[in-house]
Amino acid sequence: MLSWVADTLVIFVAASLNKPIQPVLDSFAARTGTVIQRESGASLEHVRKITELHRIPDLLLLADAEVFPQLLLPKYASWYAEFARNRMVVAYTDRSKHAKDITAENWTKILQGKDVEVGRTDPNLAPVGYRTLMLFQLAERSYKQPGLSSALLAHAPPRNIRPNAAELAALLAAGELDYIYDYQSVAESNGFHFIALPDAVNLGDPKRAAEYATVSVRVRGATPGTQTTFKGQPILYGLSVPAGAPHPQAARQFLAYLSSPAVLLQLRAAHVDMLDHPLAVGAGVPAELRASRR
Repeated sequence: MLSWVADTLVIFVAASLNKPIQPVLDSFAARTGTVIQRESGASLEHVRKITELHRIPDLLLLADAEVFPQLLLPKYASWYAEFARNRMVVAYTDRSKHAKDITAENWTKILQGKDVEVGRTDPNLAPVGYRTLMLFQLAERSYKQPGLSSALLAHAPPRNIRPNAAELAALLAAGELDYIYDYQSVAESNGFHFIALPDAVNLGDPKRAAEYATVSVRVRGATPGTQTTFKGQPILYGLSVPAGAPHPQAARQFLAYLSSPAVLLQLRAAHVDMLDHPLAVGAGVPAELRASRR
């Protein structure tokens, strides 16, 4: 039986999680009386709020668990936990040009058409952005088409780049784009059609970690003038309570709620591929998280 203490919870959440996590936050607030201050945005944007602006939340929910060891540990957090999977897709709607013709076999040709508008996310702000570039590299190798990565990049031009997965999805829903590279969970939660890409390309198969690791993308680092390289990995979301969190008790309470069986089922029903148990790395992991060690 969980006991609650009303408090404030400041949470930075990856944009791709914002829609499915909102009902969970609402129910937690109703149960506990906690005042929730939520900020949704790109994961690397959240990191820079901490490293550059020195704004410390109580809880971070990011779209790439690898962001923690590369940019936040050990100075800004002592631990993190992987808690959900995802995979990359090509999303579209009934209004998209060639929507009736696109298939898993011809999507690379359709998306290179002169009459289609293709969108992607900023790789310097959001993991889905640099994962899109990894997808291009993996597709070139998997389909044995030299130059494919550059061609796909050229047909998703800078004018169609947006800061995060949610803003990109909004443009597709509005009919301003024909196709976008985004997460399967985002496509499903928005009711989009999508092309399920091969496991060799979609960054969603844990058994292909070694294959994914052969591609990489260099992006802006946690502070101005720095850069960091992300290697391809199976997509895993990560969370942590940062060092110096202003309301750590509220964060621990929410972690207990988040890892409860009912909430696990609720998020899976909302298209979030939650792990059975979070996998924790580092020191000081709260007991409330009910995590296994990795």
